[in-house]
Amino acid sequence: MPRVDPYKNYRFLVELDGIVQAGFSECSGFGSEVEVVEYREGGDDATVRKLRGKASYPDIALKYGITDSRELYDWHLQAVNGEIERKNGSIILLNDDGEEKVRWDFFNAWASKYEAPSLDAKGSDVAIDSLMITCERKQLHSEYQEIGRANI
Repeated sequence: MPRVDPYKNYRFLVELDGIVQAGFSECSGFGSEVEVVEYREGGDDATVRKLRGKASYPDIALKYGITDSRELYDWHLQAVNGEIERKNGSIILLNDDGEEKVRWDFFNAWASKYEAPSLDAKGSDVAIDSLMITCERKQLHSEYQEIGRANI
């Protein structure tokens, strides 16, 4: 059987309802966590029982070079003005040939934080914006669940 190498972390796309923006330099926040609720039963002081609590999902952090596109900033500005527009989206990991290999979907998301780049007259780096996306739920795309991968 041929060797299968892991996928590289630098080839990815971000899809967001109605927003098309390429060139993200970083994307993080794919995990999930289930709260542990501890309790004791009467008469059993030695054992702490543990139950499943609520699931939570960290914010998705995107970093991207500033261009003429204002779509992501305008989406955040809607939230600032009290007009939250929720969107669904996906983070897509590609292989070396540019083919989709893994897709994480997120739901009911909105842009909760925007950060403009730090500027330095002595520097030569690309000006990078940051956007934090808050969502209610994430999951590994159903196609990948069918081949034995778990939800995140």
